[in-house]
Amino acid sequence: MRLLLLVRHGESLFNVEGVVNGDPALDRGLSDAGRAAATALGVQLQGIRIDLCVTSRFPRAQETARLALGAERQALARVVDEDLDDVRIGELEGRTLAEYRAWKGEHTRSDRFPGGESLDEAAARYARAFSFIADSREDTILCVCHEIPVRYAVNAAAGSPDLDHPLHDVRNATPYLFDEATLRRAADNLARSGR
Repeated sequence: MRLLLLVRHGESLFNVEGVVNGDPALDRGLSDAGRAAATALGVQLQGIRIDLCVTSRFPRAQETARLALGAERQALARVVDEDLDDVRIGELEGRTLAEYRAWKGEHTRSDRFPGGESLDEAAARYARAFSFIADSREDTILCVCHEIPVRYAVNAAAGSPDLDHPLHDVRNATPYLFDEATLRRAADNLARSGR
């Protein structure tokens, strides 16, 4: 791998409603603004040859990729990697973002969401996904997933001891660029934090 374009999906209907969703089967897709942003991302990517597209299992990520790639690149090789899925939040599914943040504020990264996984377990999944991408033979890869794996990758690549900072708010449909060495550093730091 030479270049990774790591992107959070376009604005989702759940983003608009302020509701959390960690189950791909319950995803309701993109908002109108999310579809427009995904299409605008495609304009940014027009001058770049993309060899592989990797997404999570969530329809909002797959729809963003489809719109960004446009009709002319629909035959592009694709991989759906469940290790890139959003955090599995269990019983918090469908709750408000405020309820999610309140629960998170009262617990550690190693505490599992009721009926779900811990943030450390999610970080370990993301480390596996990013290692897989770094090992890919394709030169340029577009990866569309979710805010938390993008945030964690950017912060881990920078060597931050806090995966939630300095970058916290990840914009929708905005690419973050990684070369192989930077992505491997992110994956290694995520793997260590997920232990």
